[in-house]
Amino acid sequence: MKKLFLFTLILITLSCKNKDTENQTTAMETPEIIETPFIWEAANIYFLLTDRFNNGDTSNDINFDRTKETAKLRGFKGGDIKGITQKIKEGYFTDLGINAIWMTPIVEQIHGGTDEGTGVTYGFHGYWTKDWTSMDPNFGTKEDLHALVKEAHAKGIRIVLDAVINHTGPVTEKDPVWPEDWVRTDKQCSYDNYENTVSCTLVANLPDIRTESNDNVELPPQLVEKWKAEGRYEQEVKELDAFFERTGHPRAPRFYIMKWLTDYITEFGVDGYRVDTVKHVEDYVWQEFKVECDFAFAEYKKNNPDKVLDDNNFYLLGEVYNYGASTGQEFNFGDRKVNYFNPPSFQSLINFEFKYNSKDKGYEDLFTHYNAILHDELKGFGTVNYLSSHDDGQPFDAQRKKPFETANKLLLSPGTSQVYYGDESSRSLIIAGTEGDATLRSMMNWDSIANNKRTKEVLTHWQKLGQFRAKHPAVGAGTHQMISDAPYYFSRSYQNGNFKDKVVVGLDLEKEEKVIDVSKVFQERVMLRDAYSGETATVENGKVTINTKFNTVLLERE
Repeated sequence: MKKLFLFTLILITLSCKNKDTENQTTAMETPEIIETPFIWEAANIYFLLTDRFNNGDTSNDINFDRTKETAKLRGFKGGDIKGITQKIKEGYFTDLGINAIWMTPIVEQIHGGTDEGTGVTYGFHGYWTKDWTSMDPNFGTKEDLHALVKEAHAKGIRIVLDAVINHTGPVTEKDPVWPEDWVRTDKQCSYDNYENTVSCTLVANLPDIRTESNDNVELPPQLVEKWKAEGRYEQEVKELDAFFERTGHPRAPRFYIMKWLTDYITEFGVDGYRVDTVKHVEDYVWQEFKVECDFAFAEYKKNNPDKVLDDNNFYLLGEVYNYGASTGQEFNFGDRKVNYFNPPSFQSLINFEFKYNSKDKGYEDLFTHYNAILHDELKGFGTVNYLSSHDDGQPFDAQRKKPFETANKLLLSPGTSQVYYGDESSRSLIIAGTEGDATLRSMMNWDSIANNKRTKEVLTHWQKLGQFRAKHPAVGAGTHQMISDAPYYFSRSYQNGNFKDKVVVGLDLEKEEKVIDVSKVFQERVMLRDAYSGETATVENGKVTINTKFNTVLLERE
């Protein structure tokens, strides 16, 4: 009996050892799959004017009797939140490699029109606030915004709204000026020093919020009247009371607006704010705003654990007009330099110099320039590059003659890329009969995308580069290294913890056979895929051979 027990015990032991060995072998043979992280510094952001992108609901095209005849492209044209959601569902942004959408402000705009010297204009662009607590019905409803965020997040796309704290909308016959303890209207900015850039109005009829004030102020009477008429006065006051009790802030103008803006974080779970007119507000205000945004985002995550995408912090992108990444972290007002990154305020600033550098530099000089900056002066922070925008009258390629070069420089440069709606489809930036920035703000050219062969070719190029960028954080956040000058190849490599990413890119190449030295990037016998053509090849003697009809190569590990 003892012998039988001992024999049985030996069999069980051997069986367990064999299973352990099998498990170890399986673990060794199956490489660990690490999900590609979303990194803001490598993001591909799509910037659109909500009113000009896509009309998903024609029933909301006219509100508040905004029916005056306007100058060309200076009235509401019907674009709305439902239209953006429709394109998210269709996969338009995913096909373009977009992983964040920045929308112009969606808060309620002034009801009247005004003429700033360029013809009668309504607040279609979203920067003329009447009520921060309401969404403008021309853009949509709260239900529409909930649906947009849900659909975007389901596809791994972040939503960035636009925050305006600097000013209210202009004064019109329908939109009275806010009380004097809220706004100043007497001094227009001359921009020759810090004081004359901050404590003044941007233009004559754009009341400037007294963001420097710490005085307790009452609610503007026009808001009180409006909220009572809408049946929500008591609720708004109750929420304000709770906010000021929690924070201990004085009931000063800037803190009211911070409360109203951060409500969009806690209610809808938006992922970031692009902040308007940053340098026209005291720099410490943005430190205060960051605290409130971070609190609101943490509250949203705590209250909605099933909707949390990842552990990224709330994203704050600053528009410091004329800031260039080459100056490092500081912006020079002439009499004073301000760091908008530290003390903690913004994660990234828009890079206004990128279009100039793109004109003056070839690919390698451009890429090397920003690689050096982002791994030195701006290490730990980011820059958002663009080549056309809604208020920049000197875009990189106004006539849309260089759409492929535009894509290459924007989407393959180190840093975050900002695609302005229609960059990918050569939407015209020169519209006859327009005045000022209206020429930059035409309706999205969906018809051309559907029917024009050239537009489709351009779009396909943007899609291939965009998807490659979205898949590989190394493109935007990695370290750049040239492999060869002619033909031009470079590598990017990125590592964060256990996540490693390496790519090789070739531009302006000869068509047909391309022999590429990848010995310093990929190991021998590794299978590589050219994401541009779909062709694959194995590394042999440190090289791969790709034979395609294209002059672009995007190599990734298969």
